[in-house]
Amino acid sequence: MSYVHHTILMVDSDEDMAHFTMLALQRVGVITPVQIARTAEEAIDYLKGKGQYQDRESFPLPVLLLLDLQLPSMSGLELLAWLRQEPVLNRAPVIVLTQPGPDNQIERAYELGCNSFLVKPASFNTLLVMMQALVQYWLGLNLPPQLTTPRYAPALPKAVEAGAGTLEPTA
Repeated sequence: MSYVHHTILMVDSDEDMAHFTMLALQRVGVITPVQIARTAEEAIDYLKGKGQYQDRESFPLPVLLLLDLQLPSMSGLELLAWLRQEPVLNRAPVIVLTQPGPDNQIERAYELGCNSFLVKPASFNTLLVMMQALVQYWLGLNLPPQLTTPRYAPALPKAVEAGAGTLEPTA
């Protein structure tokens, strides 16, 4: 299966890991686009559409973020906390993909709203298997939130609002 028009934003300062993750994503059918931010600050600029990222045609909002927690200056946890405070972006699926850290790091990431926590694998083959599962679920099965405009439930008919449309059990 080919996954197109599903922008992924990968936030990782480790150039080798970013390269191998991109390669694994390509091998499992993710064609375009995968954007890379090397720092949390760069990711914020991308998500806000600031500076070089102003053109949303070239830099669309992602349907998925892959986030390393080990970033220079501002940590991945700080970026996650910022993201969850942003009205348009706070529902974006965030998959933490990082090296093991302090024991409380996993709990803190979930408290801040990550959707999944994965440990960076030691081999490319394991990374490939991980990306296959991740892509199949998050891009193939999952229905992502609409980040550009909020979706609202359709208004209920007046009769239902007044209780006239309730179902009663039949004997």
